[in-house]
Amino acid sequence: MSFSPLITSLLDTDLYKFTMLQVVLHHFPGAHGEYEFRCRNVPERPLSALRTEVEAQLDALCTLRFTQEELAYLRNLRFIKSDFVDYLELFHLQRRFIEVSTTGDMLTIRIKGPMVQAMFFEIFVLAIVNELYFQPCDTEERRAEGQRRLDGKIARLAAFCASEEAARCRFPLLIADFGTRRRFSRNWQRHAVEQVHAALPTVFRGTSNVYLAWQLGMTPIGTMAHEFLQAFQALGVRLRDFQKAALETWVQEYRGDLGIALTDVVGMAAFLADFDLYFAKLFDGLRHDSGDPYAWGEQAIRHYQALRIDPASKMLTFSDGLDVERILALYRHFDPHIQTSFGIGTNLTNDMGVSPLQIVLKLTHCNGQPVAKLSDSPGKTMCTDATFLAYLRQVFGIAS
Repeated sequence: MSFSPLITSLLDTDLYKFTMLQVVLHHFPGAHGEYEFRCRNVPERPLSALRTEVEAQLDALCTLRFTQEELAYLRNLRFIKSDFVDYLELFHLQRRFIEVSTTGDMLTIRIKGPMVQAMFFEIFVLAIVNELYFQPCDTEERRAEGQRRLDGKIARLAAFCASEEAARCRFPLLIADFGTRRRFSRNWQRHAVEQVHAALPTVFRGTSNVYLAWQLGMTPIGTMAHEFLQAFQALGVRLRDFQKAALETWVQEYRGDLGIALTDVVGMAAFLADFDLYFAKLFDGLRHDSGDPYAWGEQAIRHYQALRIDPASKMLTFSDGLDVERILALYRHFDPHIQTSFGIGTNLTNDMGVSPLQIVLKLTHCNGQPVAKLSDSPGKTMCTDATFLAYLRQVFGIAS
């Protein structure tokens, strides 16, 4: 069989990889990161069988460079700085920083290297593993089922948008594609995004995938991920102050752009304790990625009110396991009080009638020190060092 690379452009990744990489390059370029691949559910087929193909795809990935056209597109994004694009012109991923092995039926992938390299692997690796896993399922019948489900989503959203209920809503319904990392395939993601955007251009406005945003004339969406805040647990600031240090660094880099902050690295309560009037005024809103979204949103609204900030001037972005019905329910609930937006991932790009993988690639160490994510959903907590995890819980007063 002839080899076909699954990743053909270094833009085929989420925007927050660029926005975080720019901060790393400007503020802590010498930081070293270690990442580990995990599958949170039990696959129907062993992932270990993919090792040889994953290795070949990584070899191909590490030959890619940014083209002049791609660099020109990045230069036109207001928040991307010219020296960062100059860096990207010289950039390519180094194969020596990523290793693939197997443990029983599981696939083991570890990345160790400078964060300016290591952090850029994540989305590519997840997309590669996902597409290789689902290639045997990629049949005409499977795509027909995927199309039927996609048509249903479009029809449901269109019906709501045409309803009297929607006309009475205070704020617009805003949805974006967040599905690159767990897509059925690269081509299917493009197909799904094109179809929803064409049918609902005022609702479906953006995608986290920079290549698709460029090609389809959409808005690239994204700010920061957990790894950005986690890194500050090991960057020489007092552990209790790592969130403030991360948010302050972001503010200094972007000065008003990219103003959605992620809240669940050590849980919403601990985040809000650090998200004081200064940050609440500087950031446009907050992103939910774990825990009860209703409780989280109500907590955010109360926090803004306590700070005497009108919640209607802020945005809540939801991105945790969304489907169309959950989006509409959350939109209805919060619309009277605060602006909302929604990032839909797996349910858009991999709803084909087969069980999706729940794969992640997370930062475990920075500068040789363990880092952790204490998610608002217990199953999403990530740390390889139990002692550090216990210490982090103690520092932030979080029960185990």
